[in-house]
Amino acid sequence: MKIIIIGAGIGGLAAAISLHEAGLRDVTVYERSAAIRGLGVGINLLPHALRELTELGVADAIAELGVEPRTLAYYNRFGQPIWSEPRGRDAGYRWPQLSVHRGRLQLALRDLAEARLAEPIRLGHRLTGVTTNVDGTETARFATDAGPIEATADVIIGADGIHSAMRALRYPAEGAPPWSGLTLWRGVTRIPTFLDRRTMIMAGDGEQKFVAYPLAPADADGRMPVNFIAERRVGGTGEADWNRAVDPGPIAEMFDEWRFDWLDVPAAIAAADEILEYPMVDRDALPQWTFGRTTLLGDAAHAMYPNGSNGGSQAIIDARTLAFHLATSESIDAGLAAYEQARRPAMTALLAGTRATGPERVMQLARERAPQGFADIDEVIPYAERVQIAADYKTAAGFLPEVLNERPSLTPPSAVAR
Repeated sequence: MKIIIIGAGIGGLAAAISLHEAGLRDVTVYERSAAIRGLGVGINLLPHALRELTELGVADAIAELGVEPRTLAYYNRFGQPIWSEPRGRDAGYRWPQLSVHRGRLQLALRDLAEARLAEPIRLGHRLTGVTTNVDGTETARFATDAGPIEATADVIIGADGIHSAMRALRYPAEGAPPWSGLTLWRGVTRIPTFLDRRTMIMAGDGEQKFVAYPLAPADADGRMPVNFIAERRVGGTGEADWNRAVDPGPIAEMFDEWRFDWLDVPAAIAAADEILEYPMVDRDALPQWTFGRTTLLGDAAHAMYPNGSNGGSQAIIDARTLAFHLATSESIDAGLAAYEQARRPAMTALLAGTRATGPERVMQLARERAPQGFADIDEVIPYAERVQIAADYKTAAGFLPEVLNERPSLTPPSAVAR
């Protein structure tokens, strides 16, 4: 089975490695960019993604790039605690959670893919069209600096992100990703340690929010690199340039009053070497991912808001699920259908959950019920309600500890036998 993957992001590279380890070795990755530069800021890989990376044999290499958060904690905009819960192995999972720089993760996956695949990643190839042939194969057309080229395969996987060319070919009238009205400013800063040095924090509500988590252990001076997201509802159209660098000063001023006993938010923002601006956008759920022998994966299929830190993790699970079904189904068409049935309904539900703020709903409820703060969070949001919100999101995202720990492996039996 010859397979083409469009896109060398986290999802595409995870798919290449997954297919190879499932015994499907004729895989070629085509990437639009002329180089894979490992750009971006932080990303959280949740235990359900770390399980897949562990079973692929690549988790150890990736774990060296980041840190394992022990706790996720939510606060209001006054720094008052709303809810906290253990994460990763401290929460009873068999696998950790990992906070890592997205660019370093992408480069590590690139190196792992190139070490395993027979074909190098084809850079500088922009997808312009796909044609289904009489024999059921698919032919992809690419624009390159050397001129147009074609490549034919039994399966073509569109893993080319929120601005997917493959998705646009199937849904040409869809248009730009819809904007939430929120703008994100993301960066990495080096600041004094906070809390226990292993906690991911979210503070604020649906109008303004600050997220921060360590990316590496503290140095001898007691400072550590921290990924942050500053978020605020602003006017405009959401048509800001992606990855546009902006001056940290005005962003820090927006959070000037957010000086907590345990974290100085404006100082953390002001200390960043660079801040990148993003409109907070997602994609509407699709009624169909697979057309002929082409399908979508990751953000190309189900780009969602970062509420819940699930985008990269779900792309990895897509990759493993697709590889499993292509390797174990009686035909290519049956494998693609099984993949879509396993993933599309679940991602449709999860996308709706993230639009409803996902597990961050506790922060919004605290804002609605106690806008000036509180003396006792249990009088604002009862403990049982907070527990239920957290459990509901884990259920939707597929990582309740007792379910994930006992779920059958996505490693095909033939791959285990090897």
